[in-house]
Amino acid sequence: MSVIRNLLALLGVVSLALAIWMGPTAWRYKTAFDNFDPRAFDVYKNMFDRLIETGNAADATVWRAKVADGLSFQDVDESIQQIAISNNIKDVGALPLGDQVEAMTGKKWRKLKIYLYCNPLTAARMVEYSIAYSAYLPCRVSLVEDDKGQLWITTLDMDMMIYGGKTLPPELLTDALRVRAIMKDILARAAEGDF
Repeated sequence: MSVIRNLLALLGVVSLALAIWMGPTAWRYKTAFDNFDPRAFDVYKNMFDRLIETGNAADATVWRAKVADGLSFQDVDESIQQIAISNNIKDVGALPLGDQVEAMTGKKWRKLKIYLYCNPLTAARMVEYSIAYSAYLPCRVSLVEDDKGQLWITTLDMDMMIYGGKTLPPELLTDALRVRAIMKDILARAAEGDF
């Protein structure tokens, strides 16, 4: 019985020490989150869940979709471009990175192309709200072949930018959600080879 009592006493001391040590920090985070968008906690929880699952911060901050079997790189490349056009988002460039690696090394390398899309007026509003958003511009969609030859489409998880802090002003939120919907549409439809 004395072993159990001593163990519980030790647990109590450790809990008290932890509460004293973490108290100000925990209160600081709680106070900050009280002023954030109501979805902020879930956004960060999902991000940390993915971080724990993968052990990789980049994996925790992107959306990705496996391309359906039977679709070629060219099929998906065309699909991405056509879906962007149908969504009226401006194509501001593409980086055929896989081809560049092959040209520089003289060796066959996996397929990788990065597409750059932007709604200039939304981008301008985002930068007017916070210049830090400029680091996330333009929106990127990547078509990449993994080491097993499987194709994947990735794009930045925009939820952190939209919901991860204080609620965006209404007009900016509407614009940001429109761009988010376009990026999700490209991701989902292009993975199926849809136009």
